[in-house]
Amino acid sequence: MKKNEDEIINYINNLKEYQGYVQFSHRPIDKAKDIFYNNKTVKVDDEDGFIYEAHFCNNVESISIKQLNDFWMISTTDIQKIKTEDTQTYLTDIESLQNIKMAQIWEEREDEFCEGMKVKKLQKVVFVGFEKGETK
Repeated sequence: MKKNEDEIINYINNLKEYQGYVQFSHRPIDKAKDIFYNNKTVKVDDEDGFIYEAHFCNNVESISIKQLNDFWMISTTDIQKIKTEDTQTYLTDIESLQNIKMAQIWEEREDEFCEGMKVKKLQKVVFVGFEKGETK
């Protein structure tokens, strides 16, 4: 799905019960304004720069938003059946969260280098949430 700048801001601001983050083009992520978790309402404002990318999830789907030239591409992925072994956690410096969770999406595809047999190939990596980590 493609959207223009006004449409993408409206789309993001209408997400309900999602957690995630937004990265703007002109500044680093602001923990107070750009990261949404613990039922914090998703709300972004039109700024001097533009939304470079954003990632959200709600335990059912993951939404990835990427800026491409003069439009924004939205990709949604069903995350309900992702296996635990296909998720990874990465340390963050967000107070009270410590970890960001990402999942690898694998699909079986025929491979010309394996005599046409089906092999699992990585299709994409998606945001699947934040989680509390161990305190330091």
